[in-house]
Amino acid sequence: MIERQEQFVSPGRRLREVIDNGVAVLPGAFNALSAMAIARAGFEGVYISGAGLSNAVAGLPDVGLMTLTEAATHAGYIASAVDCPTLADADTGFGEAINVTRTVEAFERAGVAGIHLEDQRLPKRCGHLAGKELIEPEAMAEKIRAAVAARSDPEFWIIARVDSRAVNGLDDAIERAKRYVDAGAGAVFPEALESEAEFERFAGAVHVPLLANMTEFGKSPLLGVAALRQMGYRMVIFPMSLVRVSMHATEAFLAELRGTGTQAGWLERMQTRRALYDLLDYDGLVARDAQQRRT
Repeated sequence: MIERQEQFVSPGRRLREVIDNGVAVLPGAFNALSAMAIARAGFEGVYISGAGLSNAVAGLPDVGLMTLTEAATHAGYIASAVDCPTLADADTGFGEAINVTRTVEAFERAGVAGIHLEDQRLPKRCGHLAGKELIEPEAMAEKIRAAVAARSDPEFWIIARVDSRAVNGLDDAIERAKRYVDAGAGAVFPEALESEAEFERFAGAVHVPLLANMTEFGKSPLLGVAALRQMGYRMVIFPMSLVRVSMHATEAFLAELRGTGTQAGWLERMQTRRALYDLLDYDGLVARDAQQRRT
């Protein structure tokens, strides 16, 4: 009897299937374990934030100091830890158009569903901070064309992040987005829009799947997934929420430990050893090892 092998579905195709069925809600993971928690909670995708990696992995501000190798390596750890598709922040592409070619190849090998590239000039800034400088639209379009040409899977997502709202205004952001779509971008990420009306206007003008960034303490209002979906957004990211929640709890715990000398008062607020082992499928690994030893 010949066993049928399951047909391989690329990460990009899996992300598209989620989008086709509604909206991809993508909490940000800063390591593989947090990605596993996201998947366990029932989310159908994971976002890999450049800020999350810079801050939580390297202890650096998000100004483009991570290298392509570092970013792609950590994206690979995260993508391999979960079955759901992952979307990665590729900053400015780690260089010019010729560098973007290698960036796409590296992230495809890492197993992510796609990347977004932004039209900032290095040193880049967090999208919700002042001081951003932009490259010319044609230079960004050249990067998009290089990214599209470099991918081996035609369903690998090339998403254009438009940072010009905070620099040149909403009209410029819309015009840039249209140029990037003409260059081949399959989706657009308008960064740092400042009102619900701006989200609506952008969605009415740019007719490809759109990504909304619901980061906390930034320029954008915190809109619900249902409202964004109704406007036409098909991906919603929460890039730093887990970092902020984790660090807030960490600081509170350390203060108490420093003051009392014991962690006993925190046990009910900790993940138990059993819960961690369940998340990691520790028992499954032990069972597979025992099976291999018997054969």
